[in-house]
Amino acid sequence: MASVDRLTSTIRFYYEQAYSKRSWQFGLLLFGFLFHILVYIRYQFTAHFDEGKNTPDWQNEFEKIGHSEKIRRKLQQQEENKNKFLGIEKSKNQVKKDVERRFEIQRLNEISKMKKQYDDEVGENKQTYLRTTLDILDTWPGILISLILAWPMYIYLLVISVPTLHYIVNRLIMMIFVIVGVTVIVFTLLYLSPSDPAVNILGDQATEAQYQAFRELHGLNDSYVAQLARTIKGIFTFDLGNAFQGNERVVSSILRRFPVTIQLTLMALTLSLSIALPAGIYAAVKANSTFDNLFMFIALIGISIPSFWQGLIFILVFSINLGWLPATYSVNNYLSLLMPAVVLGTGLMASVARMTRSSTLEVINEDYILTARAKGLSNRRVILRHAVPNALIPIVTIIGLQFGGMLGGASVTEKVFNINGIGSYIVDKQFVPDIPSVMGGVIYIAVVLSIVNMFVDVLYSFLDPRIRSRIQRGQQ
Repeated sequence: MASVDRLTSTIRFYYEQAYSKRSWQFGLLLFGFLFHILVYIRYQFTAHFDEGKNTPDWQNEFEKIGHSEKIRRKLQQQEENKNKFLGIEKSKNQVKKDVERRFEIQRLNEISKMKKQYDDEVGENKQTYLRTTLDILDTWPGILISLILAWPMYIYLLVISVPTLHYIVNRLIMMIFVIVGVTVIVFTLLYLSPSDPAVNILGDQATEAQYQAFRELHGLNDSYVAQLARTIKGIFTFDLGNAFQGNERVVSSILRRFPVTIQLTLMALTLSLSIALPAGIYAAVKANSTFDNLFMFIALIGISIPSFWQGLIFILVFSINLGWLPATYSVNNYLSLLMPAVVLGTGLMASVARMTRSSTLEVINEDYILTARAKGLSNRRVILRHAVPNALIPIVTIIGLQFGGMLGGASVTEKVFNINGIGSYIVDKQFVPDIPSVMGGVIYIAVVLSIVNMFVDVLYSFLDPRIRSRIQRGQQ
């Protein structure tokens, strides 16, 4: 029984909190539409019953109290004392009139107080729509009925009641608008392109009838609005159509190439961070030392070196001359991903190392670091427990941007090592141009970047309590 009471009180609390915001009321009514129909019927019945109640006769209520005579005697005594003190002589009739006049004024004041007190008590107990809903949710049968009729409302209530979850859902909704906007822009540019996909695919030797059949098959003769609507619909139905070249489903092609891209990206990220983070922190601690200068010089080279040239040098040295690693990617040989991962991660390693050094170097000169040192904490503890956590925000930002870009497809690296991933797929298709395939690649990149950015923003809240408090204040 106690658990039921806790459940009902919790539901009442969060529902009342959500209902207090007008922007959330619509969601509660929308997702609990069937349940609120029953609530509205009960509310109308209760409101009609309350209107039928008689308003008290305040004159009779005042007389029932029995204070009339006491008030008159008190006013009579006051009037006599006043006249005696001021030396005023009045007849009994005059004194009686003055007393009755004052009594009438006080009687009206007392009745007004009684009426106000009654209105306040009625207002507290007045059956509003919210109170009707809470009364239903205060019972176990009412909760069962609401769960059956309005289970989406509870999901909505959970989302808006948990600040982090609410923030994530808001970002997901914004992501939908971003994806649709990117789709509209890219599709419009491809639609206005002077190149003809039918001619590009079939070649110059095809007949006009073959061109028309190709356009009719892929819906290229439809209007701009019809084609755009079909593309946007495909985003939500996971059906982006078939590629012009090969007539293969675009979604299937992307999903088939995604595993190798994610493997390459995760391996590159792991190798880069395992070197860049400790080296960047150590370079900041040993600022202007030989190690610092040497490592920053190497990082500068890593940022500047072209990935295609680095890939070719790696193939020449480690595959052709030394024979240690395979020159091209093979599904059955995980070592074939090592060189592409190093090449892909070189730029990330250099960027993260430089950002780690500069961010950590900025933090270790703050006053609270000096305070930690003054308390007698070891240098290792000061750096790892106080400096590094506060330096992570810009580091996480650069990692998120680079990681999203790599997931979007490292086309140059994939081409050099003959990896059939997302990047090489998009590059191959954009020269046709294979409009469904290009649109699929663009939508994939938009989704990946949006998800990575959302994850980075949520990670901010765990790293910085100030950001977490702002997210929570956004709920209030």
